Amino acid sequence: MKRFGFHESPVLAGRPAFWRARLVVIVLMLGFAALAAKALNLQILSNEFLQRQGERRYERTLVLPASRGKILDRSGSVVLASSVPAKAIWAIPEDFHKASEAQVAELARLLDIAPAELRQRTQDEDKNFVYLQRQVAADKAKAIHQLKIPGVQQLAETRRFYPEGEVMAHIVGFTNIEDRGIEGIELAFNDRLSGQPGSRRVIRDRLGRVVEDVQAVVPPVDGQNLQLSIDAGIQFDTYAALKTAMKEHQARAAAAIVLDARSGEILAMVNLPSYDPNDNSARTGEALRNRVVTDTFEPGSIMKPFTAALALDEGKITTRTLFDTGNGRYSYQGAVISDVSRNGVLDVGGIIQRSSNIGMTMISERLTSQSMWEKFSALGFGRVPQTHFPGMASGRLRPWQRWRPIERATMAYGYGLSVSLLQVAHAYTVFARNGDMVSLSLLRREGQPTSVQVYTPEIAQLMRGMLEAAAGPDGAKLARVQGYRVAGKSGTARKIVNGQYSKTKYRGSFVGLAPVSDPRIVVAVSIDEPGAGGYYGGRVAAPVFSDIVSSTLRRLGVRPDAPVDSLVAVAAQGGRTQ
Repeated sequence: MKRFGFHESPVLAGRPAFWRARLVVIVLMLGFAALAAKALNLQILSNEFLQRQGERRYERTLVLPASRGKILDRSGSVVLASSVPAKAIWAIPEDFHKASEAQVAELARLLDIAPAELRQRTQDEDKNFVYLQRQVAADKAKAIHQLKIPGVQQLAETRRFYPEGEVMAHIVGFTNIEDRGIEGIELAFNDRLSGQPGSRRVIRDRLGRVVEDVQAVVPPVDGQNLQLSIDAGIQFDTYAALKTAMKEHQARAAAAIVLDARSGEILAMVNLPSYDPNDNSARTGEALRNRVVTDTFEPGSIMKPFTAALALDEGKITTRTLFDTGNGRYSYQGAVISDVSRNGVLDVGGIIQRSSNIGMTMISERLTSQSMWEKFSALGFGRVPQTHFPGMASGRLRPWQRWRPIERATMAYGYGLSVSLLQVAHAYTVFARNGDMVSLSLLRREGQPTSVQVYTPEIAQLMRGMLEAAAGPDGAKLARVQGYRVAGKSGTARKIVNGQYSKTKYRGSFVGLAPVSDPRIVVAVSIDEPGAGGYYGGRVAAPVFSDIVSSTLRRLGVRPDAPVDSLVAVAAQGGRTQ
């Protein structure tokens, strides 16, 4: 066999084809060019698009909630609403399915949710975030954390807490799950209470954990605290007195309001039935209604002092003008107007004290519809009160051009128009002051309030004397307060049912002021559909007025302006007699 040397190999002796080498070089160059083009596309041409896609998957803007401001009573020491720590419980469905039945059952028990509902909420494994429950109390959240359930995570948040419960419910209101006010003060002053949230731009992993901050943190601005005009002690006393009366008279509902006649501040505002704003399930039905401001009714006899004051102010009558009311029945404009009893001849003071509808009809004959409408409008009837509180009702006061004489007469004694309890209490400040009606406020005032002159000071003083007699021994004597002179007027109005006045359903009211020597407060009480113990305002509402005035004046430190009965003095000395 012939052997060849390495340098004599036939393979080496052959000459390679140059076109193959060129082809390899060209393919390599094209490959490098494609890589370069792809890199150019990714790094420059599609950079913004790809960044947006990455941000959508991993980058998040976290809202840093501002701490919602507290709501305080007028003293600043009683907290009516505050934010407390809570947790939002959420889950990753894919991981949650690894939880045992025992873990799911215990979680369902803590959240008060059926286990089947938990499973149903987390059945979509394509989702990576599902809320199980918001605003969970800290103690429950801690118990849930200790269960170590796969896929169950927690987020820090806050929830509102209302320490005074149903006593303050209709004043403070409540917030929704997003911590926005939807009732009461929480709604009316939501912007001031909520503040401005901050933000934090972060990158999160698939488990929701923050990996990195990608932008400077914008800190939140906390909401402002609000100091209300409400006195927590007076509010509780009013609530207790109203609740006792409602139970005693088996009433459908009740309401009361206490005003500071000097400053126009609302010291108490109570509605029954009430609800616990801390309990979401209780926030339904009629219990939510703030009857003091939203419910309107025909006021009845509590309107009579305004008509009488107008006639005196215009000089149509004097305190010596006499009216013969006869035997208690009076035919007028085709209708029969009646009084509860035969009153005979009365002056204007007697008409107020005896609450004579006939006497008020005779006074209305000396007035014009226009003058009555203008005065009632000046008193705030038919207009929404300017108190920055949600749900204020305007009531109903028809244009005077459409009044017939009989309607002018019925409006003179409180039928044919509708008002809210707040409007009536507000209007009575003209008698507690020098004929001027003070502006109202639910926030504590620092400066002097504004007011509008409605009657002359002389007329206001005259009416205080008449209203004192109306709340005296020969009037609504159950309104009297030991040690204090009080003035006021009761009202009893039939309710309208199916377009007609009911013969069985009534609203009893009492509105008054105290002490007469230097009025400090105005109190209005309404008992809706009393079912036991009578229905006249002087019987069902006047005693509540007495209780509220007594406790309020003592809390305010107002000195008595009337002699104390000897019986009370004896009791104060331990029951010893001389």
